[in-house]
Amino acid sequence: MPQPEKRARRHTIAVLVDNEAGVLARVIGLFSGRGYNIESLTVAETDPSNYRSRITIVTSGTPMVIEQIKAQLGRLVPVHKVRDLTTEGALVERELALIKVAGKGEPRVESLRIADIFRARVVDSTNDSFVFELTGSSEKLNAFVELMKPLGLVDVSRTGIVAISRGADAL
Repeated sequence: MPQPEKRARRHTIAVLVDNEAGVLARVIGLFSGRGYNIESLTVAETDPSNYRSRITIVTSGTPMVIEQIKAQLGRLVPVHKVRDLTTEGALVERELALIKVAGKGEPRVESLRIADIFRARVVDSTNDSFVFELTGSSEKLNAFVELMKPLGLVDVSRTGIVAISRGADAL
């Protein structure tokens, strides 16, 4: 008989909740109270007329741990739906970052050249700095940040991962 998978894997979980005070605290409390790590967390109102928000959580765990997380999330009162986007088929994941780079001369020119390759947009510019806006996979953002370090990286602000399943189904 084959052994069940026991390795921890990264999962992206989407949760549809009521948009009311304390809901996010309850979801986070569920993770912290049981020692589960949250790698990324994003929240936004997605249905204002029904006061609904979507929480996207990236976490890691064995299949058993992920099933426990989904079951416990599903039992929270303001939760309407829980989907593990990782296991349900194809999904689209993206992240946004603002990256500040300071420099003059050749490093400044090189940062613009690399930004062009990565399709990063300049959203702020001074005589000695740029703020780049970059959207894509976490790996793409990590690669861009690494290339900016020797060119004068000053600061990075990231949104965290947002994800949606491919196809016609909604959360």
